[in-house]
Amino acid sequence: MHFTGILIAICTFLIIGLFHPLVIKTEYYWGTKPWWIYLVLGIASVILALFVSDIVLSSLLGILGASFLWSIGELFAQRKRVEKGWFPKRQKEKK
Repeated sequence: MHFTGILIAICTFLIIGLFHPLVIKTEYYWGTKPWWIYLVLGIASVILALFVSDIVLSSLLGILGASFLWSIGELFAQRKRVEKGWFPKRQKEKK
């Protein structure tokens, strides 16, 4: 039996599940300013996936890179969801 596909599917599910709260927390604490970090990490992950010979690791790096890149759009969409009142807006701390 070959479990490679199932392993990749489970890891994909976990990566996507990780990015949902990551986008929400990023927008909550820093807004959309760190979008470029997602871009750099996404491009780096995709490029690294091209040079890794292990099929599972290469697949997971590609999935990770795609998730980082997809999250850039989600970060800006999250800002709109906050503006609509669907998610809480961070209150500025008073000194």
